[in-house]
Amino acid sequence: MPLFSLFASIETWLYIHHVLTSTRFCRLDKTKFYVVGAGLFTGVTVALYPMSVVKTRLQVATKDTVEKNAFSVIRGILKTDGIPGLYRGFGTVITGAIPTRIIFLTLLETTKATAFKIVEPFSLSEPTKAAIANGTAGMISSLCAQAVFVPIDVVSQKLMVQGYSGHTKYDGGLDVARKVIKSDGIRGLYRGFGLSVMTYSPSSAVWWASYGSSQRVIWKLLGHGSDFEGTPPSNMKIMFVQATGGIIAGATASCITTPLDTIKTRLQVMGHERKSSAKQVVKILIKDDGWTGLYKGLGPRFVSMSAWGTSMILAYEYLKRLCAKDE
Repeated sequence: MPLFSLFASIETWLYIHHVLTSTRFCRLDKTKFYVVGAGLFTGVTVALYPMSVVKTRLQVATKDTVEKNAFSVIRGILKTDGIPGLYRGFGTVITGAIPTRIIFLTLLETTKATAFKIVEPFSLSEPTKAAIANGTAGMISSLCAQAVFVPIDVVSQKLMVQGYSGHTKYDGGLDVARKVIKSDGIRGLYRGFGLSVMTYSPSSAVWWASYGSSQRVIWKLLGHGSDFEGTPPSNMKIMFVQATGGIIAGATASCITTPLDTIKTRLQVMGHERKSSAKQVVKILIKDDGWTGLYKGLGPRFVSMSAWGTSMILAYEYLKRLCAKDE
């Protein structure tokens, strides 16, 4: 999922927003915070982006494709294109990051706060309330961000698979957009929009519901309540809980939504001469690989979904400690 990085890191950016608007920000070296922060988060993005390329190539691979697993795909890319091959579509994704993140972040924060107020009167456990509020906020935010997200997704994924398994080659993102519009009009940039909504909204909802509820369960198992009264947990314990929650959320969301993501990806990377419906794509996948064909790229997608959210949150915690002023 090329732009899951934007969605999986939203909890970090929401946390950053709260820090920046609170008195805690006064205790941070602001210049160091922004400079080091920009480099740190860019580094995380660069490190994890290749997983999106590998996942996408596995999902569009046909039964005649030589590369059958993530490692063989990576070897094939390095052999033909070198390291740059692992970053096809990266520029397009970065370009779409700012507007998509602004839309998602704004809606996530407001919807999450409202959802918590709505569920507060009900006699539900803290993990359940967190799951409902986080899940609702993640789903609605993702749904509204699709207007910007889908065209970027279409262009970036075509760049990721260009020249692979018979797919068309392009001269950059603008060339992709121009050719898509020429053959299919503006609606060509929204190919797979319905499936995209059906994939990312539930995926976002499941990820945040799993992440929010699992953290509360883990804290209880470690003997901490929701208010952290008494001795506050150590930084290492906080990082452990966040990392575990991210892994659980990634595993849950990837297992549930990978079939839809596989179908969506295949529809979006098809050339205009090979148009197919979602139903036809499913038939071909099952015919060639059985029901397991719907789970192509599950491994890289799980790693990507877990790693993006977890690494962004842990990176920010490290950044906050690094930039703290001496008392």
